[in-house]
Amino acid sequence: MRRVVVFYLASITLAVLGQSIAAIALPLIVLTTTGSVLGTGAVAAATAIPGLLAGLFMGVVLDRINRRTASIMCDLISAASIAALPIIDLITGLNIGWFMLFGALSTLGDGPGITARETILPAIVRHGGVSAERLMGLRETMTTIALLIGPAAAGTLMGFFEGTTVLWITAGTSLAAAMMTLMLPAVVGRSALAETETTKLAGTGWSQLKDGWRVLLKSRFLVGMTLLMLVSLITVASLQGLLLPVYFTAEGSPELLGFVLTSLAAGSLLGGLVYTVAGRRGRRRLWFTLGICGNALGFAIAATLAEIWVVFLGAFVLGFFNALFGALISVLNIERIPEDMRGRILGTQNALIPAAAPAGIAGAAVMVEFMSLETAALIFLGLWVVFVAYGLSASAFRNLEKSPPEAAEEA
Repeated sequence: MRRVVVFYLASITLAVLGQSIAAIALPLIVLTTTGSVLGTGAVAAATAIPGLLAGLFMGVVLDRINRRTASIMCDLISAASIAALPIIDLITGLNIGWFMLFGALSTLGDGPGITARETILPAIVRHGGVSAERLMGLRETMTTIALLIGPAAAGTLMGFFEGTTVLWITAGTSLAAAMMTLMLPAVVGRSALAETETTKLAGTGWSQLKDGWRVLLKSRFLVGMTLLMLVSLITVASLQGLLLPVYFTAEGSPELLGFVLTSLAAGSLLGGLVYTVAGRRGRRRLWFTLGICGNALGFAIAATLAEIWVVFLGAFVLGFFNALFGALISVLNIERIPEDMRGRILGTQNALIPAAAPAGIAGAAVMVEFMSLETAALIFLGLWVVFVAYGLSASAFRNLEKSPPEAAEEA
């Protein structure tokens, strides 16, 4: 494996690790510093809209400048925003306003940083001497490990350090991610079209953003894949963020929720490893069918809420097949998104992702409140089954193999 792949995987792993630590530590720090539950919610809400707008318009920027440079800039913005909090705490002390300001600024780096790393994936494949399937499997595996370590590390660090000191660790991981990206050759940040200077962007940023939307909406494949991705996120978020917490609380064993989420992550880890090793074997249509049907099977097992061990099994199955499905989607996005539109289309997709999880949790909360836990679980299962049927029957997903010119170019 070439160094370009190692540096890329190290960069994304460090970035995800830092974000997963911050996701646990920052709300706790806000709560202990201000003593306000409402204020903690306000800080979370204040980061939503800037993150959405940044994700949308950063796509235009990514199609204009070197994408490697943009990725480095995003990590530095994240590092500086988080590091500012302990500095201000030492100088004047923190309040809700400071948390809202720098929380919003950090989202300007986090979300666009994810998009920036995804836009350079085709170049990593070209220059890294690795297949898209293996790269996506490795990325799925490494990010799952980071997501497993991050919450545990956050809890441990909060026990050893006081106040905002933990945030120095988070800022350090973002800075280290920027350094790893800096080790990549500058050529990976330039699109193939930009290298040949056959295409030049024209018009305002808004018109270019609309051009990206137009290309996205005209492609049945990209529209269908985006819908499947969002519905998958909504159903998993409803299960992970509300249905299971309510279930284990009702069972009198809320402490078991963490172990179920670990089971989900363990399944994701194994799924990523399997796709890394075997992703290039067999037809992609088979992988697609396995991923989408296995995802539904895992959700169905967990959604029965029959016994605790059944929920554990369902979480593991869901994590395993969700990793296969996610890795395949990333591979197909590498091949199917036009190079000169990659930033805008991925920016639009990634801007929708932060809204998917809250939508799933909010919908589940309403259903549990006015119906029952079991009914809510069945409704979300039915939603995913409908989209599984759509995915299996849609003509846009019948042929997922590379075209002969693409296969010849890779060879």
